[in-house]
Amino acid sequence: MKARLDRLLRVGDGIRFHWSDARACDLSLRVLRQECPCAHCVHEVTGVKILDPDSVAVGIDLRDMQPVGGYAYRLLFDDGHDTGIYSLDFLRSLCQRQEGASS
Repeated sequence: MKARLDRLLRVGDGIRFHWSDARACDLSLRVLRQECPCAHCVHEVTGVKILDPDSVAVGIDLRDMQPVGGYAYRLLFDDGHDTGIYSLDFLRSLCQRQEGASS
């Protein structure tokens, strides 16, 4: 059974994601901006990242986070970037990748 997102919580400079399998992870706003899956940040055909991760400000902030149906969130950053739609599956994969990096 696929884990569902149970709850979101703003913590410090990031967001804590609580999943139905009792896992939780914190993703910084900078990482979320650096990993944006939109066509401005990732080439639509090749899947190659266009965004230079170093160009994202260390203190980037979130202006808003809007649900998209029951499957994603649209993140609006204070650098004016607002085209990223982050599916729940994508967010979960970011959490799992972070867990793997910290082990």
